[in-house]
Amino acid sequence: MKIGNMHDKISHMEPLLPSHASALEDLARVVVAQSASLGGQLHPVTRQAVVELLRLINSYYSNLIEGHSTHPIDIERAMKADYARDPAKRDLQTESLAHISSQRRLEERLQSEPELNVASADFICWLHRTFYDQLPEDLCVVRDAETGEVQQVVPGQLRQREVKVGRHVGPAAVQVTAFLARFEKVYAPCGLHGLAPIIAAAASHHRLMWIHPFLDGNGRVTRLYTDACFLRLPLSGYGLWNVSRGLARRRSEYMAALSWADALRRNDLDGRGNLTNEGLAGFCTFFLETCLDQIVFMQGLLKLDGLLERLQGYVRMRNAKLVPSPKPGVYVTLKLEAAYMLQEVLLRGQLARGDVIRASGMAERTGRIVLGQLLDEGLLVSDSPKGEVRLGLPTHIAGYLFPDLYPAQIS
Repeated sequence: MKIGNMHDKISHMEPLLPSHASALEDLARVVVAQSASLGGQLHPVTRQAVVELLRLINSYYSNLIEGHSTHPIDIERAMKADYARDPAKRDLQTESLAHISSQRRLEERLQSEPELNVASADFICWLHRTFYDQLPEDLCVVRDAETGEVQQVVPGQLRQREVKVGRHVGPAAVQVTAFLARFEKVYAPCGLHGLAPIIAAAASHHRLMWIHPFLDGNGRVTRLYTDACFLRLPLSGYGLWNVSRGLARRRSEYMAALSWADALRRNDLDGRGNLTNEGLAGFCTFFLETCLDQIVFMQGLLKLDGLLERLQGYVRMRNAKLVPSPKPGVYVTLKLEAAYMLQEVLLRGQLARGDVIRASGMAERTGRIVLGQLLDEGLLVSDSPKGEVRLGLPTHIAGYLFPDLYPAQIS
């Protein structure tokens, strides 16, 4: 593939941080404060259950940005090795599982390596390798839109050919390593202080997409990199919200903002770099506003009064057979007292089984039967047959507890 007008100088990527960023600092300050308040709304054990659910939901939205729709229910089935018979649908399930696993592994790595530079080329290549190592060979290919040529995607390998995405021509392949070195130097967390890391996370999201370091998978890797940036800060409350949902729901605006920041500097009032400062600042504003929108959305969903009320409402609907059974072909109602069990565990995080039964007000024998049903349906979970129980959030209840978190149906 022959592409002209290559970016062959490192200076062609400047500016890497927007100048005159006081408005962005104000926005970043609100993001930090609101995210921190979100982190304190739930018991830590219950909060982790929500984080696990959102990891699955984020995989759905990451797929959606790529133009794929893999419903969270289908992703959950794949997590239990229940794959679709249709090969295309099964491939999407496999991609989703790879994304979920990659998120978990990057979190584990950040915990074990607190000084890790997430802006380093090594880490970015590790993210790519981690994702693609989990895919079968037939999913590690990319087809050239113009020539039809099929290229194998090597996990973790920087691209060795030129690329054009829409109107954007990526840097020359021979220069990708040098561009990533400049990227690492500017965006290294150790060199950023105050609110700068928040703004840098937004700016580097665009610049990593601009470099387009891999033959394929750049969008996925960039979103995982952004997760790592926010977790590395650390941004308190992150995990209870994720920017991918907002980017997917505003996909056309997201693509337009990326394109705007790709543009060359317009005039002497548009910064001093090769690329537009106005466009980069505009992208950062869009990105941080999207973050704030997701934080506010989750703040509403996680307010205890509303969450407890929706939990009780779900049990009432199950009792009256007004919602589908989680097990097709078999409908088992829930006793109304089950709501007291679920609410008590939600509030207190983790409880002994006897305490859960006492919270219901039911007799011991009846309480054990209901407790067993809640465990069987995944509404409560435990690490051992007689161990303490905590809240489970399977997808069949998630839509009732967290309305509008994801579409109820995918056509």
